[in-house]
Amino acid sequence: MNNQDMVEFRWHGRGGQGAKTACLLLADAAFSSGKYVQGFPEYGPERSGAPITAYNRISSERCGIHSNIYEPDYVIVVDEGLLSCVDVTAGLKETGAIIINSSRTPDELRAHLNGYQGRVCTIDANRISRDILGQVFPNTPMLAAAVKVSGVVDVDKFTSDMEESFHHKFASKPQVIEGNMKVLKTSMEEVQG
Repeated sequence: MNNQDMVEFRWHGRGGQGAKTACLLLADAAFSSGKYVQGFPEYGPERSGAPITAYNRISSERCGIHSNIYEPDYVIVVDEGLLSCVDVTAGLKETGAIIINSSRTPDELRAHLNGYQGRVCTIDANRISRDILGQVFPNTPMLAAAVKVSGVVDVDKFTSDMEESFHHKFASKPQVIEGNMKVLKTSMEEVQG
């Protein structure tokens, strides 16, 4: 199969941080944009706090590949602490990017990336969610950063689709909708790299 426009993502997080949820939301957003999508976690003995991995494939053509992703275009690291115990850059294409939840700059983190020479992006997802939502929910800021950095879906369409999704999910909690929309917009503005 020679699907030239396929974009592949690998998510690294810890159980309970929402990496799987963000992965599935990215798949929903791409599907709403008319793309073919795959979004799936790699299951194992995960428990709260244990490292987890999730994957996305997004394309304008149907994809017949049904395996984990070994050479992603983009890697999203929801927990910076994983840099010391997981090879998050394994197979990462240097034409893509790695997006890390961190208060540090991309240059400060480059030394921890096993010689990766591609684009390094950071976003302080913990601070953004804590400041806006009052709690640490890094998945929504990381999702917004992934969309902004990759350009895999139109940002305006993504924002509109997410607002509609939040209205369905949080119909009885309008304050949650407003907070999550602010998190998305702030995250797209603040991602560095």
